[in-house]
Amino acid sequence: MLRFLGSAHKFCDGASRRDVLQIGAFGAGLTLADMLRLKTASAANATTKKQASKGQKSAIMIYLPGGPSHMDMYDLKPDAPAEFRGEFNPIKTNVTGVEICEHFPLQAKMWDKLACVRSVVSVDEHSDSLVMTGYPDRVNSTANHPSFGAVVSKLRSGSGAVPQFVSLRGTSRGSEPGYLGIAHRPFTPSGQGNANLKLAAGVTPGRLEDRKNLLGAFDDTRREIDGSGTMIGMDAYTEKAMEMVTAGVVRDALDLRKESPKVAERYKGVEQFLTARRLIEAGVGCVTLSVGSWDTHGQNFQSLKRQLPLVDRGIANLIQDLHDRGMQDDVVTVMWGEFGRTPKINSNAGRDHWAPVMSALVAGGGLKMGQAVGASTAKGERPKDLPLTVPHVLSTLYRAIGIDPSMTFPNGAGRPMYILDARDPVKELIG
Repeated sequence: MLRFLGSAHKFCDGASRRDVLQIGAFGAGLTLADMLRLKTASAANATTKKQASKGQKSAIMIYLPGGPSHMDMYDLKPDAPAEFRGEFNPIKTNVTGVEICEHFPLQAKMWDKLACVRSVVSVDEHSDSLVMTGYPDRVNSTANHPSFGAVVSKLRSGSGAVPQFVSLRGTSRGSEPGYLGIAHRPFTPSGQGNANLKLAAGVTPGRLEDRKNLLGAFDDTRREIDGSGTMIGMDAYTEKAMEMVTAGVVRDALDLRKESPKVAERYKGVEQFLTARRLIEAGVGCVTLSVGSWDTHGQNFQSLKRQLPLVDRGIANLIQDLHDRGMQDDVVTVMWGEFGRTPKINSNAGRDHWAPVMSALVAGGGLKMGQAVGASTAKGERPKDLPLTVPHVLSTLYRAIGIDPSMTFPNGAGRPMYILDARDPVKELIG
């Protein structure tokens, strides 16, 4: 088995958030086949094909692991006591009445293309389960609700040579497909993943076809003894895996050398944002990525002085590029973490976990931009008005890309489960 490793993040609980995706190979330098052939039965595949369309919308989900400080990014409190307001000053944006952190000058100049929800209530746990699935990890560890990207994969796979869910940050419980099945795990191009998108040395397309035929002969026997149904439709998905290799679409999207030096320079240090844009242009339905570590129990402001300018440049370049390409309404982007940080600064010049309120940046998808939705109280302790939850935001994102969050899928016990239990959107973002 080949292992695709994601990046590791150490948080205050000492745990490393690195998980492993294992994909089997059949000896031709093609390690995607085992994953793809575990897709659902051909009848279900026929249904998903009907939902795929040339003009379908996509999503980019940017995760800030560890819990970014709402007080120091999009919801500053300049009139609060010093032990609350911190070191940073607000600056005006190009939208009257909206101010953000001074370390976000690029976003400030283009706020008419962005929006922020500043009154999201979260839960106190170091996990991406909530923001990726709509359910906290303490629920999802047994309920196995699928991630946003897995739902996109389920509904839109079966056409073309491009995976519908790509994670640039490896895998975790929050990115897993849950009861949708292993076939809808994300493709993770980190490590050896990119190399697996090309033929192994000495293997020509002709030899690959011979090996495919040999594999099919073996699978005829396997199919006879398989009682689980996992072999159903295997040939079609093996063919798709081969198409991914021979077509080279994903491999080209991951090759940033194909961008002009001028563009590459703009994204220097934040290359994941450029990779995400290229994958979306190639036809991927959902791309996830992560930036930095935001668990700032100590030296919060020193850390943010380094990280905020990187985030600012990554977001500004990504969103501007999408507009320049006429894709602003076809791609919805969200950036958030698992919770906010304590309004009051601790004795280590840090901020601790704070679930009562956090912020989420949103862009595109045909949503209403140029605004700040909701706000926290004068000291940033809880929503002052318009208290919202993570499912509210996720429901809005689903709708933005044309997926009804009230859809159901059967779980492992055959019980129909809604994509989200709480499905009301953020009305202020609906254009």
